[in-house]
Amino acid sequence: MGWHGLALAGIYYFNLFVLFYFVALNTIYLVLFLLSVREVFKFIHRTFFSDYGQLMQSDMTWPISILVPAHNEEKTIVESVRSLQMLNYGEFEIIVINDGSTDATLQRLREAFELGRIDKVYRRSIPTEPVRAIYGTIENPNLVVIDKEKGGKSDALNAGINLSRYPLFCSVDADSVIEDNALLRVVKPFLEKPGETVAAGGIVRIANGCEVREGRVVKVALPDRALPIFQVVEYLRAFLTGRVGWSVLRSLLLISGAFGLYRKKEVIEVGGYSRSSQTEDLDLVVRLHERLARERRKYRIVFVPDPVCWTEAPATWKVLWRQRNRWHRGLLQCLWLHKKMFLNPRYGSLGLFAVPYFTIFEMFGPFIECLGYLAVVLGLILGVLNTTWFLLFLIFAILYGIFLSVAAVLLEEMSFRRYPTWEDLLKLLLFGVLENFGYRQILSVFKVRAFWDFIRRKRGWGDMDRSGFKKSAPPPRKAPAQA
Repeated sequence: MGWHGLALAGIYYFNLFVLFYFVALNTIYLVLFLLSVREVFKFIHRTFFSDYGQLMQSDMTWPISILVPAHNEEKTIVESVRSLQMLNYGEFEIIVINDGSTDATLQRLREAFELGRIDKVYRRSIPTEPVRAIYGTIENPNLVVIDKEKGGKSDALNAGINLSRYPLFCSVDADSVIEDNALLRVVKPFLEKPGETVAAGGIVRIANGCEVREGRVVKVALPDRALPIFQVVEYLRAFLTGRVGWSVLRSLLLISGAFGLYRKKEVIEVGGYSRSSQTEDLDLVVRLHERLARERRKYRIVFVPDPVCWTEAPATWKVLWRQRNRWHRGLLQCLWLHKKMFLNPRYGSLGLFAVPYFTIFEMFGPFIECLGYLAVVLGLILGVLNTTWFLLFLIFAILYGIFLSVAAVLLEEMSFRRYPTWEDLLKLLLFGVLENFGYRQILSVFKVRAFWDFIRRKRGWGDMDRSGFKKSAPPPRKAPAQA
């Protein structure tokens, strides 16, 4: 067999592999989607009768330490802290960790809340960079600021854990906005099964286009640019038809670093957040799974679909590339470090299903997709591509992708309905169709590049340029009544 024959055989068998790969991947997507639909409607039925006011006043509700790592956040840090102070929750403390900021972050905090240096016990349960000072005030007894040498987000969170007083801690990004009842909603799994629940995460939604006033989203709307809207659809699909399903299977690998609640004892046992990880949230959750499963302890790590954290999504391709590059490098690093869990029954459904899925489909999927495009081009050049079958496969693949995106949008509309207008719904459905023609393919290319950067041991986040939330004008004051 000559080179031409080998090429033909290679393309033929590769196409068969791609077909099998596609069927397997989309079967998993369909199973996760069906599990998610069932769980979301069960969740809505359960929470319909929930009395969050009674929950907030109950002595059984666990106090929470809110950790806010901040590096050069002078523009938003005061507003962020004030918004956290207004959360509807019984007992909580706010610990802001100034991680070696070179701007006026610490100064703004001290001036806004009249903070002074205090003597407070700092137990180094987890090693961190040196703490320079701790600030507090009598007027705001539940607010503490740690000023420390720069060590990165993971190190800042570890410092917050060391200082925290309460058994649960919630990690919150300094540039995110949490809804009023988010803590009450995300803490429920800890109240329902206090002996088992070690971590819970809420949903992250895109704030681009929304109006924010005094640390609160007062008007929900879609962005006016295409790129963030694509991400709105992507986030809905990832959270409502992805993480819900994995949570049902007890195989949730990721709790978003922007909003996650953890039991402090277990986090300290695994050594806190890893400073060497590119995605500290993913790494922490996997290490919790690994230790608790290895010790055969009964535990739960769950996703709760209604506590909302609003965050700003990248508005340019350059910033999106930096973000996804870091995310994928972090995934590769985590899977490599925990490769012993792959198909290992010792780790239950996580080892048998979740880790293999993320290894085979999330890690290598972008390569197979890009090679598939190349095989199509070579098949056309060599004249061995069955055009009819290829077009049928392409149409089916696109329609299936559209189905998953549109189904996620409709599930959002039928359950939580955060986007109030028909115009928003129609726009989301339209972008759920359009994302299959370019956006997803570009993300695959980003991930292939991230694989190369991982091999080169590239580190760092890159600059995540943000334009800030859309501010809402305060309501006009009423004129005093005339006598």
